[in-house]
Amino acid sequence: MVDMDKAFSITSVCREDLTEKFSQEQIEKLDDFDMERLASKLADTYIENSFWIDLEILAKDILEEKEEQVTRT
Repeated sequence: MVDMDKAFSITSVCREDLTEKFSQEQIEKLDDFDMERLASKLADTYIENSFWIDLEILAKDILEEKEEQVTRT
């Protein structure tokens, strides 16, 4: 039986991710609590905006790949 409640991580964020848009000085002002808040806000934004759409599209893609593998064997 498949564990329907088993969670799988999607992504994470680190200070290195900020280096393309922010100065070292700005990044160093962000403590771990700030980074936790940023991660939480990113997660909320993703869920509110595109998570469910992306989930459906990508799950379909994977299922189609699996189906193609079965028909090739």
